Amino acid sequence: MKLTLGYIHIRDVQFGPATKVKGGVLYVNAEELIAKIKEDERIAGVKVELARPGEKVRILPVKDVIEPRVKVEGPGGVFPGMVSKVETVGSGRTHVLKGAAVVTCGKIVGFQEGIIDMSGPGAEYTPFSQTYNVVLVIDPVKGLPQHEHEAAVRMAGLKAAAFLGEAGREVEPDEVKEYECLPLPQAVARYPDLPKVVYVYMLQSQGLLHDTWVYGVDAKRILPTLISPTEVMDGAIVSGNCVSACDKNTTYHHQNNPVIEDLYERHGKDLNFIGVVITNENVTLADKERSSNYTAKLVEFLGAEGAIITEEGFGNPDTDLIMNCVKISRKGIKTVLITDEYAGRDGASQSLADAAPEADAVVTAGNANETITLPPMEKVIGYPETADVMAGGFAGSLQADGSIKVEIQAITGSTNELGFSRLSARQY
Repeated sequence: MKLTLGYIHIRDVQFGPATKVKGGVLYVNAEELIAKIKEDERIAGVKVELARPGEKVRILPVKDVIEPRVKVEGPGGVFPGMVSKVETVGSGRTHVLKGAAVVTCGKIVGFQEGIIDMSGPGAEYTPFSQTYNVVLVIDPVKGLPQHEHEAAVRMAGLKAAAFLGEAGREVEPDEVKEYECLPLPQAVARYPDLPKVVYVYMLQSQGLLHDTWVYGVDAKRILPTLISPTEVMDGAIVSGNCVSACDKNTTYHHQNNPVIEDLYERHGKDLNFIGVVITNENVTLADKERSSNYTAKLVEFLGAEGAIITEEGFGNPDTDLIMNCVKISRKGIKTVLITDEYAGRDGASQSLADAAPEADAVVTAGNANETITLPPMEKVIGYPETADVMAGGFAGSLQADGSIKVEIQAITGSTNELGFSRLSARQY
């Protein structure tokens, strides 16, 4: 499979009479966008706001972040199984509004949504302080159950990203990159002298608003399986969860998975990137055993000599992480883990809920329990009072002057496991 990504660099976002890209500016017709989203009867109200890097703006509670894209050549469409029909993606040509993002927020769904600050100390912890954000403040109809609320907000974000992505269909990209995934025999034969490396991609699937979707299927319903890295880059995986904001893989993270991008960068130089195994994170011991057994079998079946494993979430999924590590390592395959830690505010507690001697090459994304004070902002998009109830916050987090004292786990993407891949690749 060969995928061409055409990057259209966005340097500003503004409201305008028509949704289009011109001169690096994304113009948004808010009325058309709102009408598209309110086609869903579960949504009572939508407000569209804009947030740019460096502005004194705070967004909370953040549910998801999605990059606008459009499929211009080849089979399938954006977000297959959700927005587009269920066709295999990962080949052809897709245009990307690089630098733009759709951010969904509004009435809190669960309690693990997050915060994005566009400036100040909090901006240093989130990649989305550097994107030009089209923010959707979405309120559900009264009495809507939580799962329906989550689904409505999820679909609103995906539809908005597809709507905005269409603005790039006829635009000549500023940058073009090609990515190819060969059938296994050809992939091995091309670089026979380089170590064969597989990426084990753990997807949040604990249920109770902790879900990830693969071609429109809840990941807890799948057995571990193979997927082309180009499928991931082309929108086959989307977020549907409210796990703690710091280590949630937003849809944007899936679209721009840095482990995949870094492995492609090293491919053919000092390693041979031969594939991706996606697996889930379950809550029962039998399901954990089944998935970790199957994952280790697939990695061995591919003939891998090394595996990089990323976890999504913490606590219960730490067990899945260690099971995958132990079983793959015992097959003689070198294994590197990427995870964040919850070591207490003083850093003195056990940082993972599970451990094993085989976990001897671990890249940390930081301690999510560290605290930070976010200064007041000139503008708050969303509902600031949710700071007191979201994960990482506590009663009294929101101060009278508008400042917020929280653990950094409340900041979207702050210790995300997908942000620290380069160190793991250097272990080989």
